[in-house]
Amino acid sequence: MPDYSKTLNLPKTAFPMRGNLPNREPEVQKWWEEVDMYQLVRKKREGNAKFILHDGPPYANGDIHIGHALNKIIKDFIMRYKSLKGFDVPYIPGWDTHGLPIEHAVVTKKKVDRKKVDPVEFREKCREYALSFIDKQREQFKRLGVRGDWDHPYITLLPEYEAAQIRVFGEMVAKGHIYRGFKTVYWSPTSESALAEAEIEYYDKRSPSIYVAFPVKNGNGVVPVENTYVVIWTTTPWTIPANLGIALNEEFDYSLVQANGRNLLLASKLVEEVMKVCDIDEYQIIQTWKGQELSGVVCSHPFYDRESPIIFGDHVTLDAGTGCVHTAPGHGEEDFHVGKQYGLGVLCPVDEKGRMTQEAPGFEGLFYDDANKKVTETLEEAGCLLKLNFIKHQYPHDWRTKKPIIFRATEQWFASIDGFREAMLDEIKKVKWIPKWGEVRLHNMIADRGDWCISRQRIWGVPLPIFYCEACGEPHINEQTIDHIANLFAQEGSNAWYAKSVNELVPAGHSCEKCGSTAFRKETDIMDVWFDSGSSHAAVLEQRPELHWPADIYLEGSDQYRGWFNSSLSTAVATRGTAPYKEVLSHGFTLDGEGRKMSKSLGNTIVPQKVINMYGADILRLWVASVDYQADMRISDAILKQIAEVYRKWRNTFRFLLGNLAGFDPKTDRVSYSELTELDRYTLVKLYRLIQHVEKSYDNYEFHQVYHSVHQFCTVFLSQFYLDVLKDRLYVESTAAPIRRSAQTVLYELMLALVKLVSPLIPHTADEVWKHIPGTDEISVQLELYPNGQPEWLDDQLEKKWDAFLDVRDVVLKALEEARAAKIIGNSLGAMVEITPNSETYELLSRLDRLDQLFIVSHVELLSPSAELPTDQKLVVRVKEAEGEKCERCWVISPTVGSDDEYETLCSRCAQTVREEYVGVLTESE
Repeated sequence: MPDYSKTLNLPKTAFPMRGNLPNREPEVQKWWEEVDMYQLVRKKREGNAKFILHDGPPYANGDIHIGHALNKIIKDFIMRYKSLKGFDVPYIPGWDTHGLPIEHAVVTKKKVDRKKVDPVEFREKCREYALSFIDKQREQFKRLGVRGDWDHPYITLLPEYEAAQIRVFGEMVAKGHIYRGFKTVYWSPTSESALAEAEIEYYDKRSPSIYVAFPVKNGNGVVPVENTYVVIWTTTPWTIPANLGIALNEEFDYSLVQANGRNLLLASKLVEEVMKVCDIDEYQIIQTWKGQELSGVVCSHPFYDRESPIIFGDHVTLDAGTGCVHTAPGHGEEDFHVGKQYGLGVLCPVDEKGRMTQEAPGFEGLFYDDANKKVTETLEEAGCLLKLNFIKHQYPHDWRTKKPIIFRATEQWFASIDGFREAMLDEIKKVKWIPKWGEVRLHNMIADRGDWCISRQRIWGVPLPIFYCEACGEPHINEQTIDHIANLFAQEGSNAWYAKSVNELVPAGHSCEKCGSTAFRKETDIMDVWFDSGSSHAAVLEQRPELHWPADIYLEGSDQYRGWFNSSLSTAVATRGTAPYKEVLSHGFTLDGEGRKMSKSLGNTIVPQKVINMYGADILRLWVASVDYQADMRISDAILKQIAEVYRKWRNTFRFLLGNLAGFDPKTDRVSYSELTELDRYTLVKLYRLIQHVEKSYDNYEFHQVYHSVHQFCTVFLSQFYLDVLKDRLYVESTAAPIRRSAQTVLYELMLALVKLVSPLIPHTADEVWKHIPGTDEISVQLELYPNGQPEWLDDQLEKKWDAFLDVRDVVLKALEEARAAKIIGNSLGAMVEITPNSETYELLSRLDRLDQLFIVSHVELLSPSAELPTDQKLVVRVKEAEGEKCERCWVISPTVGSDDEYETLCSRCAQTVREEYVGVLTESE
């Protein structure tokens, strides 16, 4: 157990004016590690209710960026606040470590050919690469001041994690949610793998736009055959070799248009637009049919000896094109389904690298994008190309490689979303979503989502624990094989799948349930990495004894509605019937100072490490606290400088409070509430209100409200009023004067409360301040509880009275400022203020003591109330130059300066104070 006697190893001097955070924060963090602050806090909250924030794992393949910093800091705000509220808050950080980016890095940076190296050796290099970045990122996250169990994170490549993931997969198999199917999926030629919907991003792409005439071969007695063509439109000419049909909508009207010596068939409502695009000025509609009347019409493929029949589908719209949709079941999800319905078969003449195969004669070996030009030329030679244009449109890209994807029919493993879709939609309703639109967003994604393709054609990942019968090809997977593989992975990790022969992997005595053969081969695909991270609720929440399932909150960027929020919900509901989280909070993304997305090419990225080296982590954390993170946020050097200025004001507030608590012993010098001055009691009312408002803001995860509330309190109420007004009694009155002790008592309450309130936001500074506060029992503010304030502090009448005074004070301060501008006075202590009030204001001011101190002037003359003031005017202020000499001690202009023979440069008040304070001390010492 750490030694509680250890204290923060910083110089025992007065609280420094300058933060010097880049140098001082590492000292604070070193002390946190020496005393094991994370475990100290856990021990302090032992036995209390737990609050579990489950960490979404960042990917271990680079230094952290500003988005990582934002995410981790917001999480730390929540956990530190919940700890202040008395919860036991264990935090287990995690990392996602499998998948393509690490494979790609090993291939490109380490110069390793994954197809020539033994899989186990290649996977070991991937593992080493991932672990090296975990170490880097861990130190970078710790430097942000994020408190957690950094020595025992969860990592998706660890054996115990992989074993739990296998069991999640096995449970989904047992419940009938996993199947193998031949379907059209997103395929990334650059990754050579299938992709899930969550791995798709849309970017602008320049594509050819072609209108193609398919010759009619059989008009079925409806459409003339001679010189008649059905017109399709596509932006993927390379898929024309895979065409097996043309889809129409049964409910649309279709017209036969005579143009340029041909008969062209297309949707009636699109005729004018298509003729214009195809530069056809003269045309004539000669006949029109309902789509359903065209059933049985068959076209010929433009350049292959193959038929292309007319079929029907609801996916055909009039939004664009011709109303006649080129259908290649091997290259489109809707095409696949309608092709299956009409028995067209599936043709996919493109390999895993995106190259055309021998099933596309004339185009073999061409990369699909290069085939666009060749196919278009072939169509033109065949006389079937009506028009070629180019368009820029949103097109799906691989979110890792940022390259365009294709749709490709392959055999893959899927999770059947239909099996638990309704249960997921029901669970979404039970979760608290922040912001609220998150519920609608995820609901719509789940409602419209197709089956989840969970297989990937890669090496670095958790293998699909499936065997195939060598005799009949039947997949072999059951409870016994899953349990066997999970136990094996728990001991040796998933490398065992590649290191061991299939006979060592299949449980003894197993045979094919279909044909009885005992010869098997193993699956070569790995699981989608979203299945990896989506299993963390089982691999972490259920396995770590300090955690509980479900988590209280998941918190990630808004892109995770299609990612981790989605995959976690899918695996949890599929296996346990319940969402893995009670709350989901999402944040936006960081932009530069001009509102542009950050990118290396623009040179507008903000690197967290550079910010910390220049300003300190607490400044970066304070920036996070200042923004409304639910929307996109701007950050720039200019913005950070503004935040640094806010920090300086907060720090100066702490410095003023600490400086004026020097020599104050709360055990002996505290004044009871009933003995406090009205001003001091009023300040406690405002402190109580602040505590309440900040608590509500923290509870609602509205950290920008915490930031603005504290900033307003420190810079306006304290700095511009209370602390300014106090300076006379703190600096002029004798040390033990009751009025000074009254002020110090409230300063002490302010000090304790403010440090606790901001400790989740700027923990380094908070602990540094805490070290200087007299009379504290705990070695760190992190071991304290949230300030509650005392119910007796609330006094509505007192608050109303002094709020009214502040309105009056604003009028006086404005008059002083005008007098200063007119050079009637210098600073405010050079002024005498004459106030002519109305009756209400007179009643207020006549009941207040020391108006001169409250207005920070040398003298106030309150005249009798005037009935001549307009009804909307509370007072008239006249500012004059104060009469008398300036006291060297209090700086007040007073006629009494020089009246004391012993202290000729002091006013009578200061002379008496000095005599009592210092003469008594000298006599005692003598």
